[in-house]
Amino acid sequence: MSDSEVVADIGEVPVSEPYNPNTVLIFDTTLRDGEQSPGATLTPEEKLTIARQLSRLGVDIIEAGFPAASPGDLEAVRQIAATVGREGRLGKDGRLRPPPIIAGLARANREDIDKAWEAVQPALRPRIHTFIATSDIHIKHKLRMTRQEVLHRVREMVSYAKAYCEDVEFSPEDAGRSDPEFLVEVLATAIEAGATTLNIPDTVGYTLPHEFGELIQYLRENTPGADKVIWSVHCHNDLGLATANTLAGIMAGARQAEVTVNGIGERAGNTALEEVVMALWVRRSVFGLDTNIITQEIYRTSEMVSRYTGMVVQPNKAIVGANAFAHEAGIHQDGVLKHRRTYEIMDAETIGLPQSKLVLGKHSGRHAFRVKLEEMGYRLAPDELEEAFRRFKVLADKKKTVTDADLEALISDQLSQPPETWHIETVQVQCGNNAIPTAVVRLRNLKTGEVFTEAGFGTGPVDAMYQGINRIVKVPNRLVEFRLEAITEGLDAQADVTVRIEAEPPQGPEDVSSGARRRRIFTGRGLDTDIVVASAKAYIQALNRLLATRAAEESTIAVRSTVAGDGL
Repeated sequence: MSDSEVVADIGEVPVSEPYNPNTVLIFDTTLRDGEQSPGATLTPEEKLTIARQLSRLGVDIIEAGFPAASPGDLEAVRQIAATVGREGRLGKDGRLRPPPIIAGLARANREDIDKAWEAVQPALRPRIHTFIATSDIHIKHKLRMTRQEVLHRVREMVSYAKAYCEDVEFSPEDAGRSDPEFLVEVLATAIEAGATTLNIPDTVGYTLPHEFGELIQYLRENTPGADKVIWSVHCHNDLGLATANTLAGIMAGARQAEVTVNGIGERAGNTALEEVVMALWVRRSVFGLDTNIITQEIYRTSEMVSRYTGMVVQPNKAIVGANAFAHEAGIHQDGVLKHRRTYEIMDAETIGLPQSKLVLGKHSGRHAFRVKLEEMGYRLAPDELEEAFRRFKVLADKKKTVTDADLEALISDQLSQPPETWHIETVQVQCGNNAIPTAVVRLRNLKTGEVFTEAGFGTGPVDAMYQGINRIVKVPNRLVEFRLEAITEGLDAQADVTVRIEAEPPQGPEDVSSGARRRRIFTGRGLDTDIVVASAKAYIQALNRLLATRAAEESTIAVRSTVAGDGL
C-alpha cells in the first residue's frame, strides 16, 4: 500500500502517540493565520486539499481556522476535523501514525469557544486554542480592561474550554511586549484552569532573538506548573526575525513551533515551516532535536500552498525558492561540481525537489497518468481523474513533454476552481505597433445558459480583453496585481498568470478582533500556453471567486434574518 492510499479503518488508527521531549512539534497555522494574508482566501475544498497534504507532510497539529470568523470557516474546520482529523498516515519511519491534532482558534469568550468546539469535535484529536491580549497597549486600547479583569477572563474561559476538550492551548497575545511578571501570573492561571499547551506569541514581530529566548527561559523558570505543559512559540516576521526568534525559543526549551508554509501570514508573514524544520535538520548536532516532518514533502507542499493562495514564492526564498539550489557564479559552479557540500548545506532531494522518473507526453495512457499522480501524492475521484486526463491530453498536444511542474500546475488549477458563474467560450485579440489593441470575448453564464459577446479596447491585448469581460460581467472591481510567469523553460512553456482584484466598493466583512471592515482581495490563476488565454482564465477565476463569496454572504445574511425575524 502506498502512503498516498493510507486512510486506515477507524479501529486501526492510533489515537495518540507518546510525547518525546527531543521532538519539536510542528503546529501549522497556514489555514488560519496564513489565510489572513490579503488575497490568500481559500475555498473549503482548497483548505481540505491543503490539510491532507499537511497531514502527509507529517505536521503534528493543524490549526484549521477561526470558526467564529464566519459560518463558512466553521464548516471548513468541521470538514477537516471529520476527514483529515480521522485519517491515519505514515510517519517518516514507515509506521502508522495517528491523525494530526485539529485545532480551532477562539477568542476568550463563550461564543467563540462554543463554535470552536462545534468545529473540531469530529476529530479524533481535537484542540481548542483560545487567546487574549496581555500587553498594556492591547489591554488599554483594544480590550479596555484591567489586568485583573484579564486574569479573571483567562481563568473563566480556559476552564470553559477545558469542560469541552481535554486538549486546550492558551496564548497571551502580544506576549513579546507584555510585562514578564504579569505574563507569569496569566500563564500560571491558565495552567491552573487546565491549559495543556502555553503558546508565547511575538504577535507584531517586535522582539530580538536574544530577548525572545530570554523571555521563554524566564517564563519556564518562574511560572508555577511550567513542567506540566508544552511550551510553544509563535513569531511574526515584521523585522525579518521570525525564524531566528523561533529557533531562540526552541533553544530556551520550547517544544512546539507555530509556523506557516512559505511563511505566509498577516503583514510580513509568520515563521516559515520549511526554515525551522530544515534548520533543525541541518544543525541537529547543535540542537539535538528532531521533528516528525517528512522533509521530502516540503517542496510539494510549498508549491500547493503557493498555487492555491496565489502567493508566489520569491526566487531567493530560503529552502523552497527557485534559486535556493541554483548556482550561476563560476567559482560556485566549479566548487559544487567538485564537491556538493562546498556551496550546498543540504541536498535538493531532501526537500523533495521533483525529479521526473515517469516522462509523460501525448502518447501516455490513463494508467501511466494515474500512477504519476499517485507518486505526486494526488488521490483523485474517477470523474476528477477523467477530467484531469482530458486536460493533460490537451496540454500534451501543445508540448513535447509534460513536466512535474506542469502536472502540479494542471492539477492544482483544476482542484482550486471556485464555483463558476462565467465560463470563457472564446477569446480573440488583435494588436500591433500601429493598431489599436482590440479583443472580442464570448462568455457563457452557466446559471442561465446565456452566451454574451462583447468587444473591448485597451492599452494592450490583455487590457482590451479585460475591458470586454467587464462589459459582460458588470461587477465593479479594481485590478490590484497582474503577474505573469513561465512554469517551465522553452517556447512551449505554460504561461502562469496570477490576478488579484478588489471589489468596489470594499466587500470585506468586519474584522473579528478590531471591528473594522477588512479589505477583501480575490485571487485568480490561469494556465495556458497562450498568454492571453491564461490571462483571461485568471481574471474569470478571480471574478467567479468574488461572485461566489458575495452570494454566500448574502445567503448567510438572509438565513440569519429569517431566523431572527427582524426583516432586515
